[in-house]
Amino acid sequence: MMTDTDVAAKAPETTEPPVMKDVRARRRLPGWTAPVVLLAVALALPFSTLYVPGLFEGTLNSPPTLHLVAFCLVFGGLATSYDLLYGRVGLLSFGHALYFACGAYVAALLMRVLELPLLWSALIAVVGGTLLSLVLGAVSLRVNGIALAMVTLAFAQAGSILISRDPGRLTGGEEGLSLNTAMVPDSFVGVFNTVNLYWVALAYAVFAVGVVWWLTASPVGRVWQGIRANEQRVAVLGVNPYPYKLVAFTVGGGLASLGGVAYLLVTGGVTPVITTAEFTLTLLVMVALGGAGTRWGPLLGAVLYTYADHRLLQLGGSDAFAALPAWIAAPLSQPLFILGTLFVLMVFFFPGGLVALPGRVRSALRDRRTART
Repeated sequence: MMTDTDVAAKAPETTEPPVMKDVRARRRLPGWTAPVVLLAVALALPFSTLYVPGLFEGTLNSPPTLHLVAFCLVFGGLATSYDLLYGRVGLLSFGHALYFACGAYVAALLMRVLELPLLWSALIAVVGGTLLSLVLGAVSLRVNGIALAMVTLAFAQAGSILISRDPGRLTGGEEGLSLNTAMVPDSFVGVFNTVNLYWVALAYAVFAVGVVWWLTASPVGRVWQGIRANEQRVAVLGVNPYPYKLVAFTVGGGLASLGGVAYLLVTGGVTPVITTAEFTLTLLVMVALGGAGTRWGPLLGAVLYTYADHRLLQLGGSDAFAALPAWIAAPLSQPLFILGTLFVLMVFFFPGGLVALPGRVRSALRDRRTART
C-alpha cells in the first residue's frame, strides 16, 4: 500500500498549471511584430527632430545623422548578403568584397566614360556583378573548406590589384572614382537631399534582408541548412549540393553588387579600400558579432560595427583623447584596436553573437532562481 510520502515522491516536479502556460503563449508577440516595429521606426526617422546627445551630431533628421544611418544600413544589407554564404550555407568566402566593388566601380565607370544614366548604369552593374559571381562561384565551389577560402581570396586579390594598377587610367588608382553627378537625378545630389539617399539605403537593406529570409524559408533554404550541418549526408540522400551552393553564391554576389551601387550613391564615390580581402574580413566580423545564420544578427552586427567605427574615429581626434597619456591615447585612438578587443571578448563570452545575448541572460537568471529554490 502506497503512503502519502510515496505519492509525493512520484509526483512530477513541475506543478505549473496548463492555464499559466496558455497565458504565457498568448503573451508572446507574433513573429512579424519586430520587423514591422523596426521598419516603422526607420520610416519615421527622417521626420523626427529628436536630439540624442552623445550618439549623433545633430537631430535624427539632420543630414549628418541620416548620412551615418544610411551608411550603416548599406553595410547591414551587405553583411546580410555575406551571411547567406557563411551563416546559411557554411561557405567561407574571402572574395565577397569583389562583387561589392564590381557594382560600385562598374556603375561609376558607365556614368563617367559612357555617360549612361544612373538607372541603366545600376542595372548593368548589378547584372555584371551577378554574372561574375556565377562564373567565379562555378570555379571556386569545386573545392571546400580552406581551399575555397584560398581560391576566393586569390580572385579578390586579383581584382584589387587590377583596380589599384589603374589600367587605362579608368579606375582612378589609389584615389578612386568620384560620382558623376551629371548622370544622377538632382534628387540624389547635395546635402539637402541626404534624406533621399537614406531612402535608397533603407530600401537596399530591406530588400537584401527580405530576399535572404524568403530564400531561407523556401525548400532551397532547407537544403542549405542540411549542407551547413553535414554536406556529405545531403549527398548520400541523393541531393547534389553543388547547384544549391552555386545559387547561394550567385544570389549573395548579386545582392553585394546592388549594395555597391547604393554605396556609390551614399558616399559620392568609390576607393580601392572596398576591394581588399581585409574588407571581406570586416564583413565576417560583422556577421559573427551579430550572430551568423540568424535573422537579425548580420544586420545588427553590421550597423553597430559601422556606427562604432565612425564614432570612435571622431572621438580619437577629440580634445579628450589628446589630454590622455600617449601610451593610453595611442591604442584608444585606433578604432580597429577597440573594435578588435570588443570582438574578442564578445566571441569568448558570447559565441552566439549579440542576438543570443538576451537568451543567455534569461537562462542565467532562470538558473539562479532555480538554484535558490
